[in-house]
Amino acid sequence: MARLSILDRFRPVGAPGPAGPAGVPATDDQGPAAELVPVFAALAGDVASCAALVEEARLGAEREVARARAQAAAIVSAARLEAGAERAKAAARVEQAASERDTQLLEQARREAAALEESGLALIPGVVGRVIDTLLAPQSAGQE
Repeated sequence: MARLSILDRFRPVGAPGPAGPAGVPATDDQGPAAELVPVFAALAGDVASCAALVEEARLGAEREVARARAQAAAIVSAARLEAGAERAKAAARVEQAASERDTQLLEQARREAAALEESGLALIPGVVGRVIDTLLAPQSAGQE
C-alpha cells in the first residue's frame, strides 16, 4: 500500500457517533525510516557540502598552525641571535664602566699620593732640624 502522506500511517477512525476504536498506528513493515529516506536523500547534498567545508576548514587550520609554528621558530631563532649580540653589548658596557671606575680610582689615588708627598716634604725641614738637634745635643752638652 503506497502512502500519500505521513497521516496515512494511522488507521482511519469512524465517523462521529458511538464510541469506536481509537486511531492507532497501523502495522507497517517499513516504519518511519522509510518515510525519512526522501528527507535524508534531499539533505545528502548539504551533508556532503558540510563535510567538504569541515575538511577545508581542517586543512586551513593545519596550514595556519604550520605557518604559526614556522613564524614562532623564526622569532625564537632571531631572539637567540639578538641575545648573543645583547650579551656582548652588556659585557662591553660593564667593561667600560669598570674601566672608567678604575681610571677614577687611579686618579684619586694619585691625588692622595701627591698630597701625602707634599705634606711629607713640608715636614722634612722640621724633622731634619730635630734630628740634627738630637745628634748635636750630646756634643753641646759635653762642651758646657
